[in-house]
Amino acid sequence: MATPVSSLNQLVSQATGLFKQMFGDEAKIAACAPGRVNLIGEHTDYNEGYVLPMALHLVTVVVGSAASSGHLATIVTASEHADEPRRVDLRLPNEGFSQSPGMPDEGFPLSPGLPYWANYVRGVIHHYRAHPLPGFRAVVVSSVPLGAGLSSSASLEVAFYTFLQQLKPDDGHKIPKAIACQQAEHTHAGVPCGIMDQLVSVLGMEGHALLIDCRSLESIPIPLTDPGLVFLITNSNVKHSLASSQYALRRAQCENAASILGKPSLRDATMNDLEESRDHLDDVTYRRACHVIGEINRTVKAAESLKKGAYQEFGKIMVESHNSLRDLYEVSCKELDDLVTAAMEVAGVFGSRMTGGGFGGCTITLLKAQVIDRTIQHIQERYSGTPAFYVATPSEGARALKRS
Repeated sequence: MATPVSSLNQLVSQATGLFKQMFGDEAKIAACAPGRVNLIGEHTDYNEGYVLPMALHLVTVVVGSAASSGHLATIVTASEHADEPRRVDLRLPNEGFSQSPGMPDEGFPLSPGLPYWANYVRGVIHHYRAHPLPGFRAVVVSSVPLGAGLSSSASLEVAFYTFLQQLKPDDGHKIPKAIACQQAEHTHAGVPCGIMDQLVSVLGMEGHALLIDCRSLESIPIPLTDPGLVFLITNSNVKHSLASSQYALRRAQCENAASILGKPSLRDATMNDLEESRDHLDDVTYRRACHVIGEINRTVKAAESLKKGAYQEFGKIMVESHNSLRDLYEVSCKELDDLVTAAMEVAGVFGSRMTGGGFGGCTITLLKAQVIDRTIQHIQERYSGTPAFYVATPSEGARALKRS
């Protein structure tokens, strides 16, 4: 059966209870933002291509209140997986603070540091679009599993930004909000991520996936309302140490390929362009570009298949995507390959693929709702590890939560 997950109300109750315990009074404001699963379109967002994610019922919740402590903030996380300490005190930017699109000056009070989890918070505060912020106290809890490729980091960034919007409102524009959260991850977490994770966490729609153009940042809702259809997330519960370094390497390889092809990005390249320039590309760079160009095309085709209910076709494209990620982009691993193979052995499964950055994390599987228990049981029997399972429910994006 699927892994139990705390409901939104349970998370809010946990967070407000911890706030009361830590600070002795009631949290006045609350906000949440979801994690996401990408149905298809892997490693295309930083190549200005298309992606097809959906926001999840797995969320990060932030509760808190303004404080009378001037420009001081205290943040507490309830995560058992956070590096110690779980409480941090920060000095907030004052009236003279000037936002910088790059890394803040060394010694700035919100420069990256320890504990590492707090860098996401530091980054969001640094890039928040309405300063100065008042002092505040906050508690963070989350149901998004860490290191699973379901965007726990973007969920934290967007939830915290949404919390800050209630302390000191910005202009409320959603796209700049997502970009600010992406910048936070670049400058403070040191991850050169694309825009997909933050964008779908902000824009997510209940009952829909989003086909996102990562160049124009326009999104098209794709309905997911067929009661006979289910997306199943399977968490391998492995995370290989290569993930972070290899992500940056893949991005650099793509930028190099685009430069050799004479294109602004691989979004502008075709397979014909790639073949014509093959003699100028080493084998690895060629294969990286081949995946990205093919994946952008697959994503657009897959969205059309999903819209018209062509689930067999969508499933076939999912498997093609996984094979490309495994063979051309080389970001899969044995555990993910085994999960995909096991899922595809079950009658009623349309398709399966790894999702997220790779080297561990999760797979996403499209199947008939009536075979979900059989599929889970079969994967458990065939997989050597201890997987976790989540039925992926397309959910709404970041929002403030009413406090009574």
